[in-house]
Amino acid sequence: MAHVLAVANQKGGVAKTTSVSSLGAALSELGYRVLLVDLDPQACLTFSLGLDPDALELSVHDVLLGRLSAGIVITRTSDGMDLLPATIELAGCEAVLLSRTGREHALRLALAEVIDAYDFVLVDCPPSLGVLTINGLTAADEVIVPLQCETLSHRGVGQLLDTVHDVQRLTNPGLGVRGVLPTLFDGRTAHCRAVLADVSARYDIAVLTPPIARSVRFAEAPGTGRSILSTARRSKGAEAYRAHARAIAEAVGTGPLKAGPIKAGPIEAGPPEPVPLEAVPLEPVRLEAGALEAAPLEAAPLEAGALEAVRGGQVPVGVNGARG
Repeated sequence: MAHVLAVANQKGGVAKTTSVSSLGAALSELGYRVLLVDLDPQACLTFSLGLDPDALELSVHDVLLGRLSAGIVITRTSDGMDLLPATIELAGCEAVLLSRTGREHALRLALAEVIDAYDFVLVDCPPSLGVLTINGLTAADEVIVPLQCETLSHRGVGQLLDTVHDVQRLTNPGLGVRGVLPTLFDGRTAHCRAVLADVSARYDIAVLTPPIARSVRFAEAPGTGRSILSTARRSKGAEAYRAHARAIAEAVGTGPLKAGPIKAGPIEAGPPEPVPLEAVPLEPVRLEAGALEAAPLEAAPLEAGALEAVRGGQVPVGVNGARG
């Protein structure tokens, strides 16, 4: 079953969408099967991966309302990940879900039929603490909190963690908090460093390293419909997301060097166990007369100059004059 990661922060502009697309591309580079879910009515993730939200007829909106199965709506992207896209219709989905029983579990139930086909599912939550974000947290195994290293973004972390605790208590007891992911980071300023130190101390939450440095490359990538791992492969931002992807893979026990998806099959029989030496009886062997007589050795002629090389200690000579 796939490991589901929700990327959430109710403050906008903290690189949630960038983190989802970049982490998804990095995990796909490692050979994993990755599904991205766009839960934001603004459909920024959908647009960033090369799809036109205004031209889509099917979206995650239809899936959450039970009109279509997720497998019908999922689309392949140029970076190798699969995408459950969003459109502006998702804005009305929240109002419809409010009147339904079990509304918090709509996404989890929708993903149930396809989740076994993937190794990782990354959910891009909207910048709010509404029903859609609750759905993302309820379906997730872990949550990552992108944090722009500024005071206003810092203030929102506490509010989000309160929501996470409510979800853990009411709808998803197994939800874990992977940590805060510093984004738009400028290490030259004391303010950025102070915000990170205060978040770690105040909320007792892990700060994931390396931080994602501010770069214009992130702003350029969505215009091409690709992630930064395709448009600026060797940039510091791309390498930082690759490091986070390897850490995630190691943390969930899949390992960072997996060459491709591997499905475990039934094991018929285990490998044979080694037999201890004490369990093997040893019997003396009786040799016939003359069995140990050595075969006569014939001297092989030495090449010209070989004898002088031997006397000088340059070439060792073995049996029958062979070099070695």
